[in-house]
Amino acid sequence: MQDLIRHPIILFFVALILMSLAGWIGSSIVRSRMPLHESAKDDYKLVQSATLTLLALMIGFSLSMAVGRYDQRKNYEEEEANAIGTEFLRADLLPAAQGTAIRSLLAQYLHLRIEFYQTRDTQRVEQIDTATAELESRLWTAAKDGALAQPTPVTALAVAGMNDVINTQGYTQAAWWNRVPVAAWILMIVIGVFSNGLIGYGAEISKGRNRLLLIMPITVSLSFMLIADIDSPRNGIIRVVPQNLISTAQSLHNP
Repeated sequence: MQDLIRHPIILFFVALILMSLAGWIGSSIVRSRMPLHESAKDDYKLVQSATLTLLALMIGFSLSMAVGRYDQRKNYEEEEANAIGTEFLRADLLPAAQGTAIRSLLAQYLHLRIEFYQTRDTQRVEQIDTATAELESRLWTAAKDGALAQPTPVTALAVAGMNDVINTQGYTQAAWWNRVPVAAWILMIVIGVFSNGLIGYGAEISKGRNRLLLIMPITVSLSFMLIADIDSPRNGIIRVVPQNLISTAQSLHNP
């Protein structure tokens, strides 16, 4: 299930097949074996309305969750860029040797952070994470050595800035891991299948117009694809562009 919701296009076709199959089973098999009598139509309409309402609420709730997480990833990208740019300037507050080392390491670190946002290769992401952790250790060591060599309130600002650089990277990683729960996806798909089955069961459509039963499956599948796309940091079309990090990199190269 995790692999499925990471690929919005595949999720769309899988959901479309499931929803269409449910509608066809409801209209062709269930309806022929258990005809909907006139006396049961009111009860049927009540159940159908409740199920469709629940599906709409689940889709709306999941979309809200996905959008919130997308906004969170965008905000942390901005915070990372600000923290790195600020620390690059604060490196001047440290002794010359440590300040030069920190500026050089920050330039490499910034390149890795931009690549982290842009790459889709899972193996490359693992390599970036390893290199990022190593660079953070070297950056912290340089800041610590500079503060110990010249322990003043001014150098403490550089240490605090380095702490912000490392913290914002951790916040970003946590935001990228924070996705719509798998349980919510399973519940949403199950409710969608039953909803389409109920629509097919209650539809009075002739054989030549069965294609009308595809409207609901397509609509629901598109909704699922949109939610998965927004919620997928790497495999979707709607992704966070590291424009603030790129702008910071350009400003560092063109002071």
